[in-house]
Amino acid sequence: MLLSPENILLSGSLLLLISIVAGKTSSRFGVPTLILFLIVGILAGSEGIGGIYFDSPQVAQLVGITALNFILFSGGLDTNWKVIRPVMWRGISLSTIGVLVTALSVGLFVHYVFHFTLAEGLLLGAIVSATDAAAVFSILRNRGIRLKGKVGAVLEFESGSNDPMAYFLTITLTGVIASGQFDGFAFVFDFAKGFFIGGVMGYAMGRLSHWLINNIRLDSDGLYPVLVLGLAMFTYAATHAMGGNGFLAIYLSALVLGNRDYIHKRSLVKFYDGQAWLMQIILFLTLGLLVFPSKIWPVIDTGLIIAAVLMFVARPAGVFIALAFAKTSIRSKLFISWVGLRGGVPIVFATYPLIAGIDKAGLIFNLVFFISITSVLLQGTTLPLMAKWLKVTEEDSGILIKSPSLGKEIRELVIGKGAAVAGKKIVDLHLPDGVHILTIRRGGHYLQPGGSDKLEEGDHLLVLADEDEQFSQFTSMLKGMTV
Repeated sequence: MLLSPENILLSGSLLLLISIVAGKTSSRFGVPTLILFLIVGILAGSEGIGGIYFDSPQVAQLVGITALNFILFSGGLDTNWKVIRPVMWRGISLSTIGVLVTALSVGLFVHYVFHFTLAEGLLLGAIVSATDAAAVFSILRNRGIRLKGKVGAVLEFESGSNDPMAYFLTITLTGVIASGQFDGFAFVFDFAKGFFIGGVMGYAMGRLSHWLINNIRLDSDGLYPVLVLGLAMFTYAATHAMGGNGFLAIYLSALVLGNRDYIHKRSLVKFYDGQAWLMQIILFLTLGLLVFPSKIWPVIDTGLIIAAVLMFVARPAGVFIALAFAKTSIRSKLFISWVGLRGGVPIVFATYPLIAGIDKAGLIFNLVFFISITSVLLQGTTLPLMAKWLKVTEEDSGILIKSPSLGKEIRELVIGKGAAVAGKKIVDLHLPDGVHILTIRRGGHYLQPGGSDKLEEGDHLLVLADEDEQFSQFTSMLKGMTV
């Protein structure tokens, strides 16, 4: 195929459309959509029917890092701090101790059984130590499964916070193999430095982003997503340039920002959710193009053994050790152990040894690709069954809401003279969930309210709420208002 702009756009659009349709079809059978995205990429590749030759780990890594930034940022924006706060230490333990134990278990097994050097075995273990819980929640939502207690919150927080640790181990071990030297003091120092700078930068940029979004007055609403994109990418790149962990920084900054009120919050969250999906599709299509199926077949037997050790030994060991002192039931720990899907993240991390040109880099990449697919196919399709078998799901209440407008009410509220909210921006009111200001009538004119608009005495607000109780909460917080 001639690589002209028109052909690239035609091929790209067709691959996107095919991936979306395939993903929609796969969800009915409980197969995670990422598998279909990968398959579409493989079929479009040099050994597939598409015949698109692609063999550039550098480009794949660039696409992967960019996509992971979008995915982590969107996940942080949509994470409720009140939900994950009670399980924060469990999530941190899983994303650090759990990842380390998993990497060590796989690495030692590969070293002693398949005669990898210790560093090469640990590198393979580090690469496959990160999980992809996005596919897990996709399956649970499609099957209507609701997890009991705090199991879902633990998995949600772990999914967004375990990539930094796996990335650190991958980069460090790749450097060790390339140089042939290991410095224990430097290892500990780099770990502390990376996570400290990443944590500080993430929190600081989250607070700065919140202030900037609410105080800058852009001429067009369409520029706000661009502003947020610039802040997010700067957070990752600047942190990385300072020697910090960029993945930790961008996730933490989004977590800080997402749990505060800011202008155009609902539209921005939806926008970046869509961008995250686009990036996932592009990521898995690219990784599918990068792999050569003829090189996967020779490693299937080795891959199956390592995948079994990862799923049945290494991941459970990591979970049980990380949660040894947590008040978590055995059933919950077993389910969390089974929720160890390896998705696109390990495959992206496997490009680092390829680019570094170390021995066995190609073998490691092919093994990681096969292990990721095996993990998703086996664990992904059996998650609903495992959840019911371990009894970690909530029973259906039997209540079905058929109308989206059921229970919603609209009322008019008037800001009285001397009201405490007069002169305040709407974004600073911290509206309760489910409450929306539809319009403002001021001096005979109707205004479409935005987060940066200030309320004035005599304003008539047309307010929509899901329940009467929410109106009570809203009016009680707005002292000086009359109904």
